[in-house]
This record gives sequence, C-alpha cells and structure tokens, in this order.
Amino acid sequence: MNATGRRQPSGAAAAWAIAIVLAAGAGLLTILAWNDLATSDAISATCAVPSAVLYATLGALIVRRAGNVIGWYLLLGGIADSVVGLASAYAVLGIKHPGSLPDPALAGVLAQLAFIPLVCGIAFMFLLFPTGHLPSPRWRPAAGLCILLIALTLIGFLVQPQTIPLPAPGGVSASAQNPLGVHSLPWPLSVLLIGHIDQAWFVFIAVLAVSTVGAITRYRSGSRELRQQIKWIALTAAVAIGCSLVVLASMDLGGHHWVVLTTIADGVVTAIGLAGFPVAIAIAILKYGLYQIDVIISKAVTYGLLSAALTAVYAGIVVGIGTLAGYVGGPVLTVAAAVVVSILFHPVRQRAVVLANRFVYGRRASPYQVLADFAQDMAGQLDADAALDRMAAVLGGATGADRVEVWVLVGAGLTARSVWPPGAQPGGTPEMVRRSAGPAVLGPVARAIGVYHQDELLGAITVQKARNEPVSDAEEKLLTDLASQAGLVLRNVRLTAELQATIDDLRASRRRLVQAQDQERQRIERNLHDGAQQQLVALSVQIGMLEAAAGDPGEVRELTGQLRSGLRAAVDDLRALARGIYPPVLADQGLRAALQAQASRAPVPVLVDADGIGRFSRDAEATLYFCILEALQNVAKYAGASLATVTVSQLDGRLKFRIADDGAGFDPAAATNGTGLQGMADRLSAMGGQLRIESAPGQGTIVTGTVPAIAQPPAHPGNRFSATCHGLWP
Repeated sequence: MNATGRRQPSGAAAAWAIAIVLAAGAGLLTILAWNDLATSDAISATCAVPSAVLYATLGALIVRRAGNVIGWYLLLGGIADSVVGLASAYAVLGIKHPGSLPDPALAGVLAQLAFIPLVCGIAFMFLLFPTGHLPSPRWRPAAGLCILLIALTLIGFLVQPQTIPLPAPGGVSASAQNPLGVHSLPWPLSVLLIGHIDQAWFVFIAVLAVSTVGAITRYRSGSRELRQQIKWIALTAAVAIGCSLVVLASMDLGGHHWVVLTTIADGVVTAIGLAGFPVAIAIAILKYGLYQIDVIISKAVTYGLLSAALTAVYAGIVVGIGTLAGYVGGPVLTVAAAVVVSILFHPVRQRAVVLANRFVYGRRASPYQVLADFAQDMAGQLDADAALDRMAAVLGGATGADRVEVWVLVGAGLTARSVWPPGAQPGGTPEMVRRSAGPAVLGPVARAIGVYHQDELLGAITVQKARNEPVSDAEEKLLTDLASQAGLVLRNVRLTAELQATIDDLRASRRRLVQAQDQERQRIERNLHDGAQQQLVALSVQIGMLEAAAGDPGEVRELTGQLRSGLRAAVDDLRALARGIYPPVLADQGLRAALQAQASRAPVPVLVDADGIGRFSRDAEATLYFCILEALQNVAKYAGASLATVTVSQLDGRLKFRIADDGAGFDPAAATNGTGLQGMADRLSAMGGQLRIESAPGQGTIVTGTVPAIAQPPAHPGNRFSATCHGLWP
C-alpha cells in the first residue's frame, strides 16, 4: 500500500473519532438541557446523536474498505450532525441560563452553519454515488453550480442579520440574533446571499434534484448491478424532495388545514435525513454488495454481540450472584466469572457469527461461509454424489435461488446429477458453458458456468432465481469461485459415471455375445440335423440296401454311385458349415484370400483391396472377417447396390476395414441398430476396437471399423499342414 493508501484509513479513523467525541458531547449537553427543550426539539436532538454515529461509522467503513470519496462525505455528515447537536444544546443552555456559558449566540451561528454542509453535502454526495465520480464530464457545470449555491448559503448564514431558531435548524426552544450579521450589505450581496432557513431548504431541494437527475442518468446507462444499488438511494431522494416541497408549499399557504400535512411531511424529511439516507446506502451495501464491506460489518456485529454477551455473563456472576450472596466484588466470584467466560467464549462466538451473518446476509449463508463449508466437506471425504448434493444445497442457500443444478459431462452430453431443492425435476440442459471470465447469462435471473479441471470441461452449475430477484455481482463471483473449486469433485463423479457406464455396456455386450453364441450353436445344431445328419442316415440306409443286394452286380453298382454322391454332398455341407465356424482358408492363407473367396460367392459384385496385408492373430483376423461378412450380407439384403468395395489396411498397430456400397443409403440417426450391426459393434468392442457407420439417403453407406492387431511372421510349412488338418479339409 502506498502512502496515500495508508493515510486514508488513518485519516478516516481520526475523523470517525472526532465525530464520536462530538456526538457524545452533544448527547451529554442534550441531557443537561433537557428541561429547557421543547418536547419536539428534545426528541430531534436525541435522535441526532445516533444518526451522527451512523453516518460517521458507515463513512469510515467505506473509506477503509473501498477508499471511496462517498465515505468522506458521510464522515463529513456525521461530524456536521454532531456539531449541530452539540452547538445547539450549548446555545440553548447559555440562553436559558444567562451567564452560565460564554457566547451562546456564536454557538447558535455555528449550529446553523454546520446544518448547511450536513443537508446540502449529503444531497450533493448523491450526484457522485456510488462511484465517487460525476456521471460524465458534462455534469461539471451542474456540479459547479451546486457548489456555488452551497457556498453562497454558507456565507449568507454567516453575515446575514437574522434570528436563529434553536436548536438548529428550526427549533422552538430558544432563539438568538446573529452577532456576525452585517446590516449594511451591498444590494447584490443582500440578494445573492441566502440567509434564511426557508431559503436554505430551496437550495437543498435544488441540489438534491440535480443529484436525483444524475442518479437517474447513471441508472439508465449503468449495469444491472449498478441499477440495483442506485434505486434505493434514488427512491429515498425522490421522497425527500416531494416532502420538502410539501413543507414549503404548506408554509407559504398557511392556515389550520395545512398544519397536519406540514407536520407529517416535515417528520418524513427529518426521518430521511437522520436515518433514511444511511439506511438506503446500507441496503445497497448488504443486499447488493456495494463497496464489498459486508465482511467488515459482519465482523463488527460479531464482536459486538460477543462482547455484550460475555460482559453480561461476567456482570451477572460478579454483581448478580455477589449481591444475592452479600459478597460483591470478591476474588472468588471474579475468578469464577473469568472461568465461565473462557468456557463460553467459543460457543458464544460461533453463535454470534451465525447471528451476525443472519443480520448482514439475511437467511442466506455468507459467500465466504459457503466456500468454507464446501472445503470442509471435501476434507471430510464425502462421497461424490453427496458432495454434489451438498454443493447444490449450500449454493442455493447462499443465493436464495429457486433451483440449483449440477451437471456432469458424460460422453458427449451433460447429465443432471444433483438438483436443489431435493425432489425438483431437472431443467433444460445448459448450452452456454464455454470457458469465460464468469458465468454465462441465461437471463436476468439465471446463470450457468462451466466447471473445468486442467482446462477440461467436466460439467456445469446452473442457478435459477425468482423473477423479481436478479442475480447480483457478489452471487456471480460466488458461483465462479465455487465452480473453480468443484473441478476435482466433478472429475471424480465423471470417472465414476463413465466407469459405471462402461460396466453396464460390458454387461450388455456379454449378454448379447452369450445370446449370439447360443443362437450360433442352435444354427449349427439345426444345420447338422437338417443337413449332414439326414444325409448320413440316408447313407446308412443305402449301405444296408447294398448289403442286401450283394448278389446283384448291377444293383450294387447303382447303389455304390448313390452312396458316392450322397457322401460327396455330406462333405460339401460339412465344408460349408466349417467355413461358417472358422473358414479353413482364413486359418491357412489369411484375410486377403478368405475375403476374396467370400467375394466370389457374394450375390453382389465385390472388389477386395487388401494388398500388403500379412498375418495377424487368429482373434483379430476372425473379428475382421466376420464383421466384413456381416456388412456384405447387409449390402445384399437391404442396400440394393450394384457394387461393394472392401478395403483392409494396417496403420500404427491397428487393422482397419472399410466397406462402401453405392446403394440406397439411410439415415443413421433415425435407424435402430439391428442384431447384425450390434453384433459387429460387440465383436469389435470386445477386441478394443470401434465401429463407425456413415450413410445418407441416396448416397450409399460406408462402414468402417478398427481393431488393435500386431503383425505376425509368415506361418512355417509345418504350421500350414497343422492348420489344414485342423480345418479337416483343404
């Protein structure tokens, strides 16, 4: 912090101390002059003391936290308010009791003079609110005119001969002539210098009107958060202007009928001056995060409550119990009170923090408490789903949202994993979750922010508030900070979800593979029963007939030919069945030869491009072979194609196949995977591969798939014989 930055808090502390001392003096003198004051004046003077403390304290907090010039105006208002009360009570005492105090009339002049910077300074402050600067450079002439009017009023109150009502500015308890008044002022000065309290009210209204117009201008061109901060001040100023005009108008009209209206309007203006303006600023601070001094206020309230509670406990033990026991102030009770206070300190402090946060933030938790609670939950190792539920709950409690949703990115889409309040249905999927400086604006009462970890999008958090309660800047910052801490939690949730999804896919794939194996076994059984088994039974019958016809050479020759034909048909059927189980040519010669052999028997012309493809593991070759066969069967059944092309290639330890046809094509998004395509996907997935389908109506279909595979050296001739024997037939 530079020298100027260090001087500001120390100067504010000194100004605050001066205001408090003057306010204390004003309160003391008001008590002394109580019997000399009219009832209305006594009430006003009593209320002015806490008002001065409120102005000064609020100004000191703003200067300390934000270094904003608004704080200095409030400090000036607090000091001026204290001076008005102190000097007015002094003047009333001196006038009511002649000779008791020196120069009471000068004290009356001082009270009258201090009233001008109090009301006009606060009014001018709103022209600078809340940034501490004019709305734009074009407002400099208006600001200069306001300052000129205030200066002329100060000078006029100092030199114009007049009767000063006490207490200032319009009391009825006493009065004094201005001892500094000049009776022979030149004509221009006597007209320009404002020296009566009624004229000062016109100045106040004029300055406040200029400030109100400036606030409206700032409101119309400002951000949403700035508008929320300004509207309470603008409303308070508008009410003050309206009531001041009513007071002036009714005073000019006079008459009994206007007394009640004048009294009410004057009471409203007084209440606004004493507490309305600082309360409006406090609302902007506490509700809309103005100057970010809510933390200081919360701590001040916390320690105030703590001090009051512990002092009450100490006094109750030492004084209360001591009085009952007739042993007041003894060391035993003092030590006992100290022990009790030390024991109660921590629980009382925790309760004071809760009450202070309730006072500052309402029923919502403070943003800092939200982050602290979330960090504590993470340290407590909550399970992933419980952590998301807790995060949604604390965020909803801190923002007062109607709905909070936590989304997790699983696969290519966002899935709602936690919704607050419990039992609510998830809303629409957030679209604007790209990385940015803050939450994406989905409307005046809704925000969405992406959750990242190591620059990877893992999910999103959405907040939906009531229609009449926009999202504040402080709540946006809380949402951003919470999202920055939630990355690791969402990563764990995402990994768990992806693992569960993978497990579910594996289980479903296993079921489909088992079903496919059962169906394949049933097919083989049916083919053996209807084909080779029936042929072998027929051959057995023919052999019996051959034995019976042993004495007839001609019938033996005929039966022998039938046996030979039947045996050849059985062998052909068994060969076809063996090719369906695992083609011998695939085991013996590899993918290229097996695919070419299958292409020669396909009902649709097929071109095979598999040059340069060597031998791979049995599983890899079988996976590609049967996937390609399934794709070619689909081309023959559904595509209506005139040509299909099969391409097999190897790259970076992976085998890739591609089947393209010039058929009718289809829309993959609208189609459902049949058993054939699902079987292909399951085969490839079991090997760590992938299946992809590209098609469009009228543009044919392209089916591609990959599977990990490592090339193997060419088979040894002995291995070839072994494979041939394994296949039963060459």
